[in-house]
Amino acid sequence: MSIFDGILKSIGGAPDDVTNLAKQVGLDPAMVEQAIAALGRTHQLDGDTVTLAAEKTGLSPDILQQIVGAIGGEGSLSNFATILDRDGDGNPLDDIMGMAKGLFGKS
Repeated sequence: MSIFDGILKSIGGAPDDVTNLAKQVGLDPAMVEQAIAALGRTHQLDGDTVTLAAEKTGLSPDILQQIVGAIGGEGSLSNFATILDRDGDGNPLDDIMGMAKGLFGKS
């Protein structure tokens, strides 16, 4: 189970895992995970969340808007941003890398 699966399960009304969300929007689950991560990161930035995430991922804003809607709207993106940025430094990438190292038994 991915980190995103756990987050999705905690949000009422959202699909219960990335695979189901990927089926809903017609994308590969790995691409949906990238989209969710990009949406979580760009939600914290100035500007339109979907537009910024589209620039970072190359996905169309329409697809990203479907993902935002499926996970519970813009408000749910705050949950993703908070969960992904565990140390609160505004950069979730270092935290995601730390989680990935933990999954593979590296420190």
